[in-house]
Amino acid sequence: MIYLDNAASAPALKCAVEAAQPFLAECCGNPSSIHTEGRRAALAIIEARERCAAALGASPEEIIFTSGGTESDNTALKSAALTGLRVGKRRIVTTNIEHAAVLRTCEFLQGFGFEVKLLGTDADGYVSAEQARELITPDTAVVSVMAANNEVGTLQPIEEIAEICRSRGVTFHTDAVQAAGNIPLDVRGIGCDMMSVSAHKLGGIKGAGLLYCRKGCEVIPLLHGGGQESSVRSGTENTAAIAAFGAAMEHSCRDINGKAARVAKLRDRLIQLLLDIPGSRLNGGRERRLCGNVNVSFSGVEGESLVLGLDLRGVCASSGSACASGDVQPSHVLLAMGVTEEFQRGSLRLTLSEFNTAEEIEQAAAAVRETVERLREITR
Repeated sequence: MIYLDNAASAPALKCAVEAAQPFLAECCGNPSSIHTEGRRAALAIIEARERCAAALGASPEEIIFTSGGTESDNTALKSAALTGLRVGKRRIVTTNIEHAAVLRTCEFLQGFGFEVKLLGTDADGYVSAEQARELITPDTAVVSVMAANNEVGTLQPIEEIAEICRSRGVTFHTDAVQAAGNIPLDVRGIGCDMMSVSAHKLGGIKGAGLLYCRKGCEVIPLLHGGGQESSVRSGTENTAAIAAFGAAMEHSCRDINGKAARVAKLRDRLIQLLLDIPGSRLNGGRERRLCGNVNVSFSGVEGESLVLGLDLRGVCASSGSACASGDVQPSHVLLAMGVTEEFQRGSLRLTLSEFNTAEEIEQAAAAVRETVERLREITR
């Protein structure tokens, strides 16, 4: 099996599994307990917090562990919106290509009187900092722009937008779920107030994520209870997943530029091979793109059929975002980019990791060509 769906969920790293194992099989202590087993679990969380903070250029006390990227996004947006509301700020600015965790949260907040303004994207999938400058007004409570798009892999100008927000006293949040472990992320250099990261996208295990929250930036809890995570995220911590998260974050952010260069070489080869197939097009710009993201559309085929056909040929892929489970609607990202209907239906996302090989890329491209040709024959 050739696994090319790392943006949906990356295989757990060996170091992550090893870090989690003691808290699955040996240590059953609650991190809030003061006995030996409880202290052992609490220490594992402290160490994971330090590892994650170091990878992001943050302080450990600025890291809040959550259940994943969706919870982190919800916490950030709802906190910033409610904090802004206290001083009469009711505007939220985000983009029309965000993950559903951001867009659906914004829709929820609209029901409570917030105004949501969407930054558009160009045909290559990039948003404009200048348009952001126009939309960020004195009544803006929060701006949320993803670091990298989960479908087409485009890298957004978050540093520029963060600077605009900072100059105007507006909270800036970035969803870095796809970016973490693939590009260097330094929260001080970016200038963000909040950042969301998910463990299983970078080799951790499912059930853990984090929200970086700059010191002095208020967090209003989504969950109330026992006061874990400095009273901003109640609920007994998932010690095994958090321990794995720390190990995976440290591994994924080590030699990140060297790894990205190696993966990008494979990505470019795969793009070249796929665009040799008649009736194909690349979705998303080439210049500022995640090292492992390939999103190509094929005319005359359906994306879901293409994914199933590749599965039969031993290649794991996805059509659009794997987080929109069961959704057969056209990709909102491709719609925003102005991709024609014919190519919207036939989109394929292949996402690579540092563990993929050149031989796998050649084999996967051959499988895509064979599947596309077969599907076109059937539908003639």
